[in-house]
Amino acid sequence: MYLTKETIADIFTKHGGAATNTGSAEGQIALFTFRINHLTEHLKNNRKDFNTERSLVKLVGKRRSLLDYLIDKDINRYREIIKELKIRK
Repeated sequence: MYLTKETIADIFTKHGGAATNTGSAEGQIALFTFRINHLTEHLKNNRKDFNTERSLVKLVGKRRSLLDYLIDKDINRYREIIKELKIRK
């Protein structure tokens, strides 16, 4: 599987502060971004995979809601995570 425990721990360590800090908004946004990038690559090869397309749309919506939460909570953290992950508004 593309998402191993080590990969998840690395993502949360880099963006969430610690591997066990899985509740941080930055860590979750980074994890969603990793999954979105993987699904996007999958859909480039399998364009008729509508279940994956639906999952991708749901993940993008979840990430968007977390980013909206982060805008309201702390605009500087939002700007840092957008710049770090190269997400466009």
